[in-house]
Amino acid sequence: MNTTFSRARRTLISSVVGLTALVSAGLTLAQDAYPNKPITWVVPFAAGGPTDALARHIADRVARELGQPIVIDNSPGAGGTVGAAKVAKAKNDGYTFLVGHMGYMGAAPALYKKLAYDPVKDFDGVFRFPDTPLVLMVRNNHPAKDIAGLIDFAKKNPEKVFISNAGVGSSSHLIGALVASAAGVKVTMVPYKGAGPALIDVIGGQVDGMLDQTNTALPQIKEGKVRPLVVTSKVRLPQLKDVPTLNETVMPGFEASTWYGIYAPKGTPKAAIDKVQNAYLKVMKDKAYTGKMAEQAIQMLPPEQYTGDALSKHTEVEVARWRAVAARSGLSLD
Repeated sequence: MNTTFSRARRTLISSVVGLTALVSAGLTLAQDAYPNKPITWVVPFAAGGPTDALARHIADRVARELGQPIVIDNSPGAGGTVGAAKVAKAKNDGYTFLVGHMGYMGAAPALYKKLAYDPVKDFDGVFRFPDTPLVLMVRNNHPAKDIAGLIDFAKKNPEKVFISNAGVGSSSHLIGALVASAAGVKVTMVPYKGAGPALIDVIGGQVDGMLDQTNTALPQIKEGKVRPLVVTSKVRLPQLKDVPTLNETVMPGFEASTWYGIYAPKGTPKAAIDKVQNAYLKVMKDKAYTGKMAEQAIQMLPPEQYTGDALSKHTEVEVARWRAVAARSGLSLD
């Protein structure tokens, strides 16, 4: 009888071990199969602008590495905070990500009294894009021929200089406000539903000028549709070698670029985050690909700054930086 009991016990243990191994193998297989359906990237701005253009450009290459399409979901509103809140509340299963931006993931906590999400606590960093500097352009028939001339014109015509931007909370708005504050001039900031329509009105002469990212501004500059005055990078850009920087002209030490990154809702499985991150890191080793980005004056970063961990740390630093800027300048979006 004891022998029979012992044999039954060994059979039961063997069955449990076998079942555990089977479940473990199943989990590994499921993990290896990720992603097994399309992934969504939420872009909190309208289609056609620099954020959308850069996101689609990178998504196309990352999708090829993952073997699944990446669907861009344009969810504009309130300077990008609508889309960010949407992702913060999304299911954290590895199939919904946010295309983050310096406005709603860095400056927003300092600029909005009520925010439906926390950029640091509600998201996990996945990877960071290269940075994109901006160029200040004016309509071709504007009397200002350089940045000093524009500042002088603005001082002589207070609040009669109209500067368009991609929307409240966009980098063109925030950095535009910083430049105006640093220059000591008052301009009227005119928000649009995206960089595309904002730039069209500069070309058409409805507004005086605009700060726009190089990846969307360069084609218009090359075609002579607008006049570039200055760039926000620390040094001159090879693509605009005749255009000075704010740093070398009227604002020594000034440097600003738009930064982006991909974020996942907090608690997204690390395996999914790692797989998406690794696909991106593989893309960024392609010199032909990164070379095309550099042609648009998009600034490459050291490899270690592209990771999700680096993005999370950068986000914390940026939130603190913009709190200090808002406290010093009184800048608010409420």
